[in-house]
Amino acid sequence: MKKQISGVTLETVQGDIASQEDIDAVVNAANARLMPGGGVAGAIHRAAGRGLAEECKPLVPIKPGDAVITGAHNLPNSHVIHCLGPVYGVDKPEDKLLRNCYKKALDLAEDNNIESIAFPAISTGAFGYPLKEATEIAVDTVAAEIPALKKVKLIRFVLFGKKELDVYEEIISKKL
Repeated sequence: MKKQISGVTLETVQGDIASQEDIDAVVNAANARLMPGGGVAGAIHRAAGRGLAEECKPLVPIKPGDAVITGAHNLPNSHVIHCLGPVYGVDKPEDKLLRNCYKKALDLAEDNNIESIAFPAISTGAFGYPLKEATEIAVDTVAAEIPALKKVKLIRFVLFGKKELDVYEEIISKKL
């Protein structure tokens, strides 16, 4: 699915966040230590190689809702933006913290002259955030930020599974 909003293309695809060859920056659904793990963080670190973990060491720990930027190492992108989403039911207020992840990632993209960015479904895996609620926050936050974007021209939501893709497309269709 593709939508144009204020000169920015918003799109959804099913796929691997670590294989977005036409994107300047991919977003890592990170842990506080910015280290390899499961899910998105594991996929990004495996594809990027050991240099990514080394570059992350002086940036830790990060707090829920925060984001930092690094190089992409062996990934086909120029940057990785690492966001620590909230653990649902633990980190409060989880809706505000999740909103901050998307906003801060877009701020970092703007500050670093990034034209295209790919987001996973932050906090919906091991962190337990209900997919529909997290998707509404992601879509609402990104849509609210788009009018202020000067550099970013493409925002892609990369969803690992068909279920996630369907939820994102349903919510985008309703809201935008």
